[in-house]
Formats: sequence, structure tokens, C-alpha cells
Amino acid sequence: MAAMRLAALWLILFAAYAATLGVPARAGVDYGGSEAHHLLAAESLVADGDVDLANQYRDRDYAHWYPGTLRTDGTVVQGRLVEPHGIGYALLIAPAYDVGGPKAVQIEMAALLALALVLGAALARRIVPEPWAGLGALLAGLSPPALAAGTTVTPSVPAAVALTGAALCALKLDERARRRHIFGGALLLATLPWLGWTFIVPGVAVAFMLVRRALRERRRMAALFAGEALAASLVFYATLNDRFYGGWTPRAAGAAAVPDFPLGYVERLPRLASLWLDRDYGLIRWVPVIALAFVGCWQLYRSRRDQLARVAPARRAAEAAARLALAIVLGQLLVTALAAADPRSPGLFPGVDMIAALPAAAALTAWGLRHVPRPVAALLGLLTLGASAWVGIDLLTGHASGWLAVSTSAPWGPLVNVFPSFAGAPAWPIAACALIALGVVALALHERRELGEWRRSVAAARTSRAMH
Repeated sequence: MAAMRLAALWLILFAAYAATLGVPARAGVDYGGSEAHHLLAAESLVADGDVDLANQYRDRDYAHWYPGTLRTDGTVVQGRLVEPHGIGYALLIAPAYDVGGPKAVQIEMAALLALALVLGAALARRIVPEPWAGLGALLAGLSPPALAAGTTVTPSVPAAVALTGAALCALKLDERARRRHIFGGALLLATLPWLGWTFIVPGVAVAFMLVRRALRERRRMAALFAGEALAASLVFYATLNDRFYGGWTPRAAGAAAVPDFPLGYVERLPRLASLWLDRDYGLIRWVPVIALAFVGCWQLYRSRRDQLARVAPARRAAEAAARLALAIVLGQLLVTALAAADPRSPGLFPGVDMIAALPAAAALTAWGLRHVPRPVAALLGLLTLGASAWVGIDLLTGHASGWLAVSTSAPWGPLVNVFPSFAGAPAWPIAACALIALGVVALALHERRELGEWRRSVAAARTSRAMH
């Protein structure tokens, strides 16, 4: 029954993503941002078996799927024209590209993203039972950013599969420490740097749990092998990049300026809030139900505070899964805010740059769905599906010429102006963040007071028992 539910979830999501295959990036251009560069790298691997793109640009090998002139975003290193996107993702999509061109690559992405959300549902099942686990993954998977990412040529999609799959392997070690879980998790984690160096950060928490649990279950040789495999992957990754791209990561071959350390990164700290709250590209603005992930975090805190794992062993497994999901989300949020391109850049639909952490966020959302009042959960779910329907109608009727041309107030209508615009005047964004911070501080003080009263009552009860 459980497998049937997951299979049905995959079919629904894959069908939804496949239905968007005909939607271009913008009018007259099917592939925007870095998509065309990823496809051209696959073309080079298929045609020449190398990463030198000089002849591809010279011969305009992109002409049959990209109109106009495609400009490189790379540099010449040791006589080769290379771009800052790396070779791992190009190797992944090259077979599909060889079989059916860019459309086959998009179908591959649709299948992989549906698989990532199914793995997210499996992760959520370790926290909450059905129907909340599947519902959280379904709502997140049918949100506008997921529908846009379903046919976007981006390494974030396979990274979502690798991160969530490795997390499940690490968690399974608590049930029975089998070598296939250790080796499978290590293999998935070893692919992350090859998909993109930014995915290393959320992968660190998963790798730590995987190795730690393997050691705890007395699988020392397997844990050693997993650790060595991960280290070897990183060393080989850095060595190969130094040879082909002139640095430890492919980013060395890019023309984009790197922020000055540390002030350049300090200036980007407001993105930690804007990625959630911004009026144009914030996750809560486009995926209202994902706000319940914060409720899931609150449930994790309360569970640990009340030490429920001591009286309910099943809660220990739920807490471990929730902690790992939270670590993945925080890691991806941190690297997206501080190291990735400006989220306002026109190359991606809002929220697609966080898609690698969407299955983990869906697992936390499922915990929130279970504990909020049903009318609230229903409202947020309907708003999320309504946003997707609204965007879909705009695309079908021609009001939006493509994913990158969507400009709508969906699903909030006039209430969308309540969200702060971090690109405009700073007064309202600062005030909104200050109000949220004050609310968090007030909640922390309230919890501290309740915790103190609980400890005093426990101490009084112990004293009373001792006197009698």
C-alpha cells in the first residue's frame, strides 16, 4: 500500500511537470539563464567527448534550439574555452541529449524532480504518518516553483534526489546498518560536488550523520570506506577543476565577480530573509504552504524540550529525520543567499534556486500540516494550488509569454503588497524583519519562562517524594 501511494505520487507529479514541456523560458526562447550553457556542454560531450566549447560556439551548434547568438560566460584556460558550470551535470544529461535533444533532457528533469519529491514523502513518513506525509510532498511538488523547475535544465533537480536519497540512507542505519545503505548514501553524496560546488554545504550534515551512525552501529570498515570515498571525490574534483578550469571549482572559469570577503558576504545577509519573504521571489509568496515548515521546526523544538524521545522511541526517529531535513534546508538557504547569484536575476523562475532543498522542506511542512488547525492547512494548501492554477492560466492565455515573463499577484491578489520588496525602499523590509525578530524573541522568552516553571514544579515534586 505504501509503495502504491509513492508510485501514484510520482505519476501525478511527473504528469504535471510533463504538461509544462511546451512552456518556453520567454517569448521565442525555450531556454534561459544557464540552461543553454548546460545543453551546449552536453552537445560538446556527445559530439567531441571534451569540455572545450570553442568549436561549439564557432559552429553555432546551438542554433537548432536557441535563436540568436549565445554568448559564453566562460574563459579560455590552457587553450580551451570552458564555462563555470562543471562537467558532472553535463555528463548526467548527455545520454538523454544524445537520444532526444533538449526535450529529452527536460523529460529527464521532470522524472528526477518527481522522484525527489517521492523521496521527500518517504522522509516525511519518518516524521508523520499518511496522509500528511504524502500531502506535504504533493502540495510542495505542485507549487509554481516546482512546476517551473520540472522542465528547467538545472543541476538543482538531481541534487535534490542525491540529498534526499542520502538522507534516507543515513536514517535507515538506525533500523539496520546494512552496507548498501552506507555505500549508497556515500555514492549519492559523492555526486554532489560534481553537480555543483554549492551543494556541498547541505551535503555536509548528511555525510556527518551517515558516517557517525555507521560508526555507532559498529560498521567501522564501511564507515571508513564511505569517508574515504567522499574525501577522494572531493580531492579528484578539486584536482580536475584545477587542470581544466584553473581553480578548485569551475567558478574559477567564470566572468562573474566574487564578493569581497568578508564585507561582500555581510552585505548579502538580508537575502536570508528575502528568499522567504520577498514580494517578487520569496518562497512563502509563491508557496504559501511552505510556511508550515516553520511550524515543523517548532514541533521539533517542543519535542526535544519535553524530551518525548525518552518515553516514545518512535519520536527519536522522527526527531532525527526532522533535524536532518532542517539541516539540508538551512545549508541550501545559506549557500543560496551568500554564494549564489542574485535571486532577482532573470535566469530562473522564483524559488527554483532552492529546489534542491524542496523535498526536505516538504517533510517539515508535513509535520506542520498535522499540527495546525485543518482550516489553516486547507487555506494554505488552496493558496498554493491556486497560485499554480493562476500562473498556468496566464501562460495558457498568453498573458505571460514564458516562465521568466510571469508577472502576477497570484495567489494573494491585492494582499501581495503586504510582502516586503527587498529591491525597493528599505523601510518596510527592515520593519517586517524587525517585527518577526521581536516575535521570535517574545516567543523565546515565553518558552524560557514556561521551562523554568516546569523545572521548578519537577524539583518540588521530587522534594515532596523525598520527604515522604
